[in-house]
Amino acid sequence: MKQPDSLLSPTRRTLLQAGIGATALLASPALAAAPPGFDQWRDSFRARAQGKGISDATWNRVMGRIEPDMSVFKQFRKQPEFHEQVWQYINRRVSDWRITNGREALRKNEALFARIEQDFGVERGTLLALWGVESAFGDPLVQQNHMRPIFPSLAALAWNEPRRRAYWETELINALRIVDRGWGTPEEMRGSWAGAMGHTQWMPEVWLNVGIDYDRDGKVSPFGRPDDALGSSAKYLLNRGKYRRGEHWGYEVRGASGASGSRSYAAWQSAGVTRADGKPFPQPNASAQMWTPVAGGPTFLLGPNFNAVKSYNPSMNYALAICHLGDRILGGPTFIQPFPGSERALTLAEIQEMQTRLTKAGFDTGGTDGRVGNDTMKAVRDYQTKMGLLPADGYGGLKVLARLRQGG
Repeated sequence: MKQPDSLLSPTRRTLLQAGIGATALLASPALAAAPPGFDQWRDSFRARAQGKGISDATWNRVMGRIEPDMSVFKQFRKQPEFHEQVWQYINRRVSDWRITNGREALRKNEALFARIEQDFGVERGTLLALWGVESAFGDPLVQQNHMRPIFPSLAALAWNEPRRRAYWETELINALRIVDRGWGTPEEMRGSWAGAMGHTQWMPEVWLNVGIDYDRDGKVSPFGRPDDALGSSAKYLLNRGKYRRGEHWGYEVRGASGASGSRSYAAWQSAGVTRADGKPFPQPNASAQMWTPVAGGPTFLLGPNFNAVKSYNPSMNYALAICHLGDRILGGPTFIQPFPGSERALTLAEIQEMQTRLTKAGFDTGGTDGRVGNDTMKAVRDYQTKMGLLPADGYGGLKVLARLRQGG
């Protein structure tokens, strides 16, 4: 998922100011007037929604004057601007900021994570990392500055996204059903351009079918207190990801690189594979597969819980970042074998220094809080391009910081 940038000056401005009512929210003047064909689609879609049990009151409240957010199609078609190597991807997500704030989030919610581990068996590090990557541990500024009303987005996609129109139509109905149940209001249902919402970025279908009232306040919500979001995400990993209680996601290892197949840790050890840190495998009879992301870099034995994390986002790099961030928050070390050509991750102070120097040089990073997202990456790429630093990949590391310090 696309990550929030520094929050002092966001890329995507809020569509609303405080106090704007529901009608203005759903027919915002910031959005273009409904294009030809949308009103006809909306009128015909009403019958389908009613057939799925959506009440007239909810339809009129949400869809009566809605205008589609056409900017979603730019997001949908947008090719990645930044081509990160694996080590860059890891460094950006397993940052000092997330490690420090993850430990603070654990301190404040110790009882909640203990309850989740008891109820679902999902390791607290995994959930802390998901929470940190998806919403900066529920930072309200992420919700305010980087999220948009989901109904105009889902309406646009359901109307005119040809490849997965049935999917978007279903998610729009799911979102309407949430309003119908009284679990959420159109005003608070803000999320990504694709409709993912809250602490751990639920799609409406997940909210409806996986969400649980974990704080026992009478409704299910990914917003507000993190109990429902984190408890439900643990349920998701358990039910849909087949998470295994008591097993770690995997380990960095040495030896027998390139071997394939699933074996027990004991069998891998008999084949000459050991943990990179020299410690024993705590569950020798559990199964794992070997994976080397980049030749010459670290090698891992991955257990089933790595794939459980991957069920949340089908990217190997994402799953590795989540698993490693979870370990780091709980006091684990960095990878022992470096990735080829990699740099160490910048410290929080170094990132803030880089952001400050870039901004003073005329490359707006959107803030200097030590969080790196698309604003900072664009500023770095523009700076690299101007200074002839190749590749101009948007990665703000030691080389960029050294050049900035030179006054270039």
